[in-house]
Amino acid sequence: MGKQKRLHKMRGKWGPLTLSLVLAAGLLSGCSGSASEGEAENKTDKLANLNETGMPIVKEPIELTFFTGKSPTNGSKFEDTLIWKTYSQMSNVQVKFNLVPFETLTEKRNLALAGGDYPDVFYSARVGSAELARYGQQGVFIPLNNLIDKYAPNFKKLMEKYPDIRKGLTMPDGNIYSLPSFYDPDLLSMLIGTPLWINQDWLKKLGMEEPQTTEEFYKYLQAVKATDLNGNGKHDEIPYSAGGVTSLIDHMKGAWGLGTSGLGHKLVDVDPGTGKLRFIKTMPQYKEVLQFISKLYKEGLIDPEIFTIEGSALNAKGQAGLLGSTVVPNPETVMGRKEFTGLGALKGPHGDQLYAHVKVPMVHVGAFAITNKDPYPEATIRWMDYFYSDEGAKLYFMGKEGETYTSDASGNLKYVDEITNNPDGLTQDQALAKYFTWLGGSYPGFVTEKYFKGSETLPNSMAAAEKAKPYAVKNILYNFNYTPEETEVMSSIGKDIEDYTAEMEAKFINGSASFDQWDGYVNNLKKMGLDQYMSVYQAAYDRYQAE
Repeated sequence: MGKQKRLHKMRGKWGPLTLSLVLAAGLLSGCSGSASEGEAENKTDKLANLNETGMPIVKEPIELTFFTGKSPTNGSKFEDTLIWKTYSQMSNVQVKFNLVPFETLTEKRNLALAGGDYPDVFYSARVGSAELARYGQQGVFIPLNNLIDKYAPNFKKLMEKYPDIRKGLTMPDGNIYSLPSFYDPDLLSMLIGTPLWINQDWLKKLGMEEPQTTEEFYKYLQAVKATDLNGNGKHDEIPYSAGGVTSLIDHMKGAWGLGTSGLGHKLVDVDPGTGKLRFIKTMPQYKEVLQFISKLYKEGLIDPEIFTIEGSALNAKGQAGLLGSTVVPNPETVMGRKEFTGLGALKGPHGDQLYAHVKVPMVHVGAFAITNKDPYPEATIRWMDYFYSDEGAKLYFMGKEGETYTSDASGNLKYVDEITNNPDGLTQDQALAKYFTWLGGSYPGFVTEKYFKGSETLPNSMAAAEKAKPYAVKNILYNFNYTPEETEVMSSIGKDIEDYTAEMEAKFINGSASFDQWDGYVNNLKKMGLDQYMSVYQAAYDRYQAE
């Protein structure tokens, strides 16, 4: 009886508070239910605004914000170009492109992702596989598998035709978090991208044949340095210049039998003898590649500014008629010079002749990724899928018939004279920048010869590809995707190895490190965890092969 009295007193004392708590809980529950209902209604409204096929993509206009990589050849505002003005009207999707120069892209992209200050979409932003896997698992990038199945018929068809696309895009958790920049595997000139160009007029003046070997290339560069080929009374000719030495290394290493897997894996390739991966950058042949390039540098055959020169400064040297050879998409379009011809595979000192400078057809895995901040993912995937269609590719690369291109009776497309022979003296790329934003690359989409009329499909680029074709890498490896544990190794040990090899390459070439230090360089890599790095790489390669 005493116990019941105590309970009664407690009920009397706490009754009003209990009631208040119950009411509050009920109100909170009601609010929660209303929020869920509101979200569901909002989702329904957005889907009701979506057209599942055709144009416009949405009935009422919507706005999206893109984090966007920008090349020096692009204009200052994408929204003002013909392509995006036209597509905005067609689709009813208004996109704000927040432009980030490629030079600072990686740093700003990483800061945005890590800090949570990111937009609806990362577009032309070169998001790597490791970032896609990491931020996909965290929910920052949304899975696209179901969206592709339902709303991206053009891209789905492309994956069915080229199964390696799905293999390269699917992360270890089974999800696809991005759409790529994909080049037609049959269009070798695009996969080469930037041939090794040589000044044909200067070859004739020197009475020399087009180089077929590394030694003949060396002799040509020596002759350029020793001769006033531009006739201005000065020895200001630059035998070779480019944006950094990496491109020259990648063009030369095939002459020593390295780079058997293409440009997708710069530090490793497949050993033709064993079928296993090998680490290129400690091999004796690679040392010889660097020694060859170092000889060119020490003899003044390479531009002394090669380690620091910007693209615009390089193009200016080309426009001034100072270059004997270079590596760019095409001197005709970026420098206004038509006297260059692309070299094929040079034969090396031991008889090797491999054209290793071949990109993976899926050039950028993370060219387009939708974030969890995007309120319209269905419309967004439809927006992007259009550019994997013939019609979309034609608009993106060629623009409007009569305004930017003409077509003949056979359906062949050609840019108008204002672009190809600009009355104001603009190069083709400069004239194109008013209308298009694909200049500089890294864009998501599908590139075919039929619609892409950029520098890589001009006659001299196609001719360079024909020379390369008999020796071009055949078994190109796409990107590998790593498990979280493997990613940890590749982003720590792997990153240290990549940075160290790049640093030492430059030092070996410019002479600040002697080749007498080569063994020490190799030992340092072993101490940094090269064996573990290669073990992870091999495991990922074995999975890739099994798939």
